[in-house]
Amino acid sequence: MMKAWFKSGSPWIWMTAGAVSINLLLVLCLLILIAIRGLGHFWPADIVEYHYQDKSGQDSVIIGEQVDESLLHEAQARAAGHEVLNGAEYLLQFLIKTGNRDLYGSDFRWIQDQYVRSKDTPDDLIAIERREWGNFYGRLRAVKQDGGVIAEGEQAWPVAQEKLAADLALFAQIKALQNDDVGSINYDLERLRLKQRALELKNQWDDAKKQAFAEQKAAYEQEYKVIQEKLAELNKEIKRYSLVVVEAGGREITVPLHRVVKLTRPNAMNVFDKSIEYVKNFSTFVSDEPREANTEGGIFPAIFGTVLMVMLMAVVVTPFGVIAAVYLREYAQQGVVTRIIRIAVNNLAGVPSIVYGVFGLGFFVYIIGGSIDKLFYPEAAPAPVFGTPGLLWASLTLALLTLPVVIVATEEGLSRIPKSIREGSLALGATKAETLWRTVLPMASPAIMTGLILAVARAAGEVAPLMLVGVVKLAPTLPLDGNFPYLHLDRKFMHLGFHIYDVGFQSPNVEAARPLVYATSLLLVMVIIGLNMFAIAIRNNLREKYRALEN
Repeated sequence: MMKAWFKSGSPWIWMTAGAVSINLLLVLCLLILIAIRGLGHFWPADIVEYHYQDKSGQDSVIIGEQVDESLLHEAQARAAGHEVLNGAEYLLQFLIKTGNRDLYGSDFRWIQDQYVRSKDTPDDLIAIERREWGNFYGRLRAVKQDGGVIAEGEQAWPVAQEKLAADLALFAQIKALQNDDVGSINYDLERLRLKQRALELKNQWDDAKKQAFAEQKAAYEQEYKVIQEKLAELNKEIKRYSLVVVEAGGREITVPLHRVVKLTRPNAMNVFDKSIEYVKNFSTFVSDEPREANTEGGIFPAIFGTVLMVMLMAVVVTPFGVIAAVYLREYAQQGVVTRIIRIAVNNLAGVPSIVYGVFGLGFFVYIIGGSIDKLFYPEAAPAPVFGTPGLLWASLTLALLTLPVVIVATEEGLSRIPKSIREGSLALGATKAETLWRTVLPMASPAIMTGLILAVARAAGEVAPLMLVGVVKLAPTLPLDGNFPYLHLDRKFMHLGFHIYDVGFQSPNVEAARPLVYATSLLLVMVIIGLNMFAIAIRNNLREKYRALEN
């Protein structure tokens, strides 16, 4: 009976189904872990006030958020140099985010439960998210304007919120002027300098051009002067207000309001208020720019760079992959040479990605980019334009890396089209090229899209080659802006995968960076899923469109 069952092949089907189920379950568990750790970072946690007495008997007050806990066995605790009181079997420790890094030197510390005398969550404790030095935890005492107190006690909180909203609006104006207006003028001045240098190299730099360039430069400088005066007024206005706060040790600290990003009282919030704050925190994370060496702020430049690079890669790899597959399947003589080419293409898919990075750096950046600079941008020398890592070379390197995937998938699609369809088209008088363009390729388009989906998934997750051909830790500007030619393929860019590596393994503040690693990983997975869903929707649409033709 069992022998017959094994011979029927059913056990192998069940084993295969079981293996697939286990893999799917593991992937689901991984996604759930990343989602819980990543999304939990945005929930506004309560600020706890601990009254602490350490082993030397010294009393202190600790204010902060509890972010983790650890339970050590008594033997482990003693081996680690801790003292366990009252013959306890375990030692419970809490990791507290105390903030105030400029005052304490670090913004996380471990405390032991056995030394905690009491703890509470008073409503008057505040969390100040600052542009530098991380969060500040303490109590708000007063609000000052030009050095004079304008509100204190219970009145200080609403006044602080009102003044902070005004300061944030001013900060947005200053940022727009600096990034957009001043950046645009600097870009135009640089282009003017390069034009002048190009004319000098061609010996065409005469008095008439000198006069015209001088007038244009004077106009830019006058425009720059007007913006600087406006910036000076805004900077003076934004620095008028400050907060007087008290830290856990009782010291009174003055925090300039223009260095504050957010002011919250989590202990005074109910669940509804915290839910609204949670949505705001997540929205800020995906739309803001990074701060504090990428350990604070948002990751919008990384999301933008990842999506733009993948789209450029898809634009390049699709036609090249389809043309190569069509030639191999439809035109090349099937023989030893074709088989060798196919084996070589399949083996390319197994080459380590860092090898593609080294190739991209040597071939695209140094050879192609260096040649482009010599031919078209001699006036920029010795500064490279395309002879340095950038968005274009990163996209081409990843297109080369994913090219075997598109070729193999397209060839599979072409091989599934019945021969009778080609013969029928030729019998009706169509040429081979017309048959290929109007009948064969449309029917193979779902397979082409499948190859593109696989290519997008791999390209979005690659990091190693990008570290050599275009990705940087912090890019000052986006590759797409309002300055001609608008899409700057020579610029370096940020990438979600590299951001995860940088924050997780290169950050000086590991505890602060840990939740950001989970949150960024979750966003990278969401971006890949979003790109794949878009491609899958196109593929399904094409499949339905040509289903009747297949039948």
